[in-house]
Amino acid sequence: MRLYLMTDLEGVAGVRDFQEWTSPGKLYYPLARRLLTQEVNAAIDGFFAGGATSILVADGHGPSAIDLEDLDPRVELLRGWGNGWPLGLEEDDFDAIAWVGQHAMSRTPYSNMTHTQGCIYLEFSINGVALGEFGQLAVCASQAGVRSIFAAGEQAFAAEAAALVPGIETVAVKRGTRPGRGDECSTEEYALRNRGAVHLNPIRARERIRYGAERAMRRAIADTSFGIIPLKPPYKRTLVLRHDAEHPQRRYAIEEHPNDIWALMNMPFNYKPVESDEQLRSLLVD
Repeated sequence: MRLYLMTDLEGVAGVRDFQEWTSPGKLYYPLARRLLTQEVNAAIDGFFAGGATSILVADGHGPSAIDLEDLDPRVELLRGWGNGWPLGLEEDDFDAIAWVGQHAMSRTPYSNMTHTQGCIYLEFSINGVALGEFGQLAVCASQAGVRSIFAAGEQAFAAEAAALVPGIETVAVKRGTRPGRGDECSTEEYALRNRGAVHLNPIRARERIRYGAERAMRRAIADTSFGIIPLKPPYKRTLVLRHDAEHPQRRYAIEEHPNDIWALMNMPFNYKPVESDEQLRSLLVD
């Protein structure tokens, strides 16, 4: 079983906010990288115990976050996407895909550091289904027949993954504490909005991740009925952006493709201004 393991930083137990934790030079960035790498190692150990034969770890955090020196030596590490979407899935013949350190999509209540790509995204959707970073890659994987089998991160993300991919194994390592969607926020305000969370101790988080990863792999080998999202072309991509200091008006972009999710995901965005609240409501999924 050849596994692609996508990683991110904001869904890791102990990582609190964008301001001090997620960028090089910030006070707690070295600690955040260590916390992520150890969660990833726990998942790797579980996947191999469950029957994985090889694993490619993808460093999905913008400025990179995996500490290569501390990463389990049994795996390979992918940094950078040579061809855009599907983010390296096209590099090999993968059987399954998993996530560690993932956060929920923008507009998610009770989510810690929730966002999609960046805090400027209000909502991203395909064919009327709102998708975060997890969902975007999961539909790309489904087009290739690669099964989504495991998702670890914050509690709101675990619920998001289970709703999109019935049967996926999930592990929650922290839970956000702020209600509401934050639709009224600018990009700058949204980056500050969802900093509160209750975190598991990192040791407990790793234990749960290891157990969940092994269980996911054993289930995937024994049962091939879960992990693929049904896709129905043609495809319509809708993106709505928040307002910010540079762009005081919300913007949106709509693109379509007759039959290829990967091609759709790689299409440029043709932005237009959102002219009214009524138009905004028509663009959002709900």
